[in-house]
Amino acid sequence: MQKLFGLLALSGLAIAGCGGGDDTSAPSTSTPASTSTSAPSTSVTLLAYESFPTDPDGPIAAAFADFTAETGIAVDVVIAGDTGTMLSKAELTAGNPEGDVLYGIDNTFLSRATRSEVFAGEPVPVDFGDVCVNYDIAALAEAGVPPPDDLASLTDPIYDGMLVVMNPATSSPGLAFLLASVAAFGTDPDGGWEAYWDSLRGNGVLVVDSWTQAYYEEFTFSGGSRPLVVSYGSSPPYEAIYADPPLDPRTDTVSTAVAEGTCFRQTEYAGVLRGTDRPDAAAQLIEFLQSPRFQQEIPMNLFMFPVDDSVELDPAFTEFAAIPTDPLTLDPAEIDAHRSEWIDRWTQLLE
Repeated sequence: MQKLFGLLALSGLAIAGCGGGDDTSAPSTSTPASTSTSAPSTSVTLLAYESFPTDPDGPIAAAFADFTAETGIAVDVVIAGDTGTMLSKAELTAGNPEGDVLYGIDNTFLSRATRSEVFAGEPVPVDFGDVCVNYDIAALAEAGVPPPDDLASLTDPIYDGMLVVMNPATSSPGLAFLLASVAAFGTDPDGGWEAYWDSLRGNGVLVVDSWTQAYYEEFTFSGGSRPLVVSYGSSPPYEAIYADPPLDPRTDTVSTAVAEGTCFRQTEYAGVLRGTDRPDAAAQLIEFLQSPRFQQEIPMNLFMFPVDDSVELDPAFTEFAAIPTDPLTLDPAEIDAHRSEWIDRWTQLLE
């Protein structure tokens, strides 16, 4: 069984890319992302979640350097914590922002950001990913059970004691999985998502606080005892990419796979912050974030998928990733209206 290489890098980037709920907020830092040889005429500050790449010699910095060379606008990346923390800071400074562009607000927080008038206009989608149940192929085969088809199948007694999930109050993918259950089963108190979680509890579901704990302590792939784990549709490709040595998609197979019927879609947005002194330059950066030059860097550096479907993906993604055609979703306004209520009710049910 191949082990993922670079545990901390994978867990941090994957978590931040899908809402940032699992990590303690990092101190705010500023990293100039432009290395243009000519002096830029102006600069913009991009506020991003805690694991947005800030390596001055990395591919994202190189992309921003190309933007600077083309426009004369330098890009400074400022890390503002996990997604929830980043949004809270933006709300407190709305109209007098700490930066010019905000990157990484996902659909679980989008309506809150809009209601708080954080953005000067409409934010635009920049990347997406799916939170899904992943499974250990060999462990399920050894147990003599098939992969789950959908969320409902996880309540089948054949999966008793096999699933590990994350607390939605402390984990972004945990929240996404809760939202998936709401999308799948509705809110009827007699037969909706609450009844579903009651069935999961009766089927021995294990709840932990973080994705890292679930994947690297409880999942059989990492030596644990649970062959089913809430993770990402992009987790199997990273098994291939970060294996030592890396796996060849043409000849090798990965040890894990995705139950596509369980996936919940997360989309991340970027927007110009209301009150910026550089609205024109900020708007040019937004346009660049949607351009092929930046979009091509997203899979390998942000652990998400580009919204530009013309971008060619690494073979590990095309062979091993799950991008379901009909993922579970909820309207951002509905999420915003009921997020706290659903988390509180979930806590009552599972405590």
